[in-house]
Amino acid sequence: MVNAHDLLWGMTPAHAPADAPAWVLEALAAGHPVVVRRAVASPGQVAVGVRGRLREQRFAAVMPMAAVQRRVVPEDLRGAISSRDLPALQALAQLRPVLAKKNWGVTGSAGFELASGIDALHAKSDLDLILRTPERLDRGDAEDLLAILDTAVCAVDLQLQTPFGAVALREWAGGSRRVLLKNAGGAQLVIDPWQAVA
Repeated sequence: MVNAHDLLWGMTPAHAPADAPAWVLEALAAGHPVVVRRAVASPGQVAVGVRGRLREQRFAAVMPMAAVQRRVVPEDLRGAISSRDLPALQALAQLRPVLAKKNWGVTGSAGFELASGIDALHAKSDLDLILRTPERLDRGDAEDLLAILDTAVCAVDLQLQTPFGAVALREWAGGSRRVLLKNAGGAQLVIDPWQAVA
């Protein structure tokens, strides 16, 4: 069972669709991991995204589950250390003690770089995190957590993973009655991301 934001190794250029741009084939030929995305895939397949060197280089594809050789989940990267001195990595070090008692992980460019050793971060990169929240997070607690994250040395984008999808902490901590919940079926506005009904 794989989840959104997991990094998978094993996809090759042979698995890419015929219309894949050259940079996709280069990344796969170099052995780069792909990231699991929120989308429905056929049985035996997993929806993934291929990352290129540039921010706009993102390509949606599917990968056969049988091809997966290695998997790294966001939680595996909590303690990962990098020799690079960048704001996103400084923010990660700053926030580790705050999140220590929670079930969290690193996603986005920071997660990709920490897992693969491939430079993906730059000086203006945000830090992307995921917090597993099987139980409802009170909106007041969400505000408190956001206030702490906003003291970090770079922008932090934290997603709350509920049993029914993911919602941005910043949105849940805000004043809107409805928030955007993202899952494999798409995105929908909901009152409570911990309820199955819209």
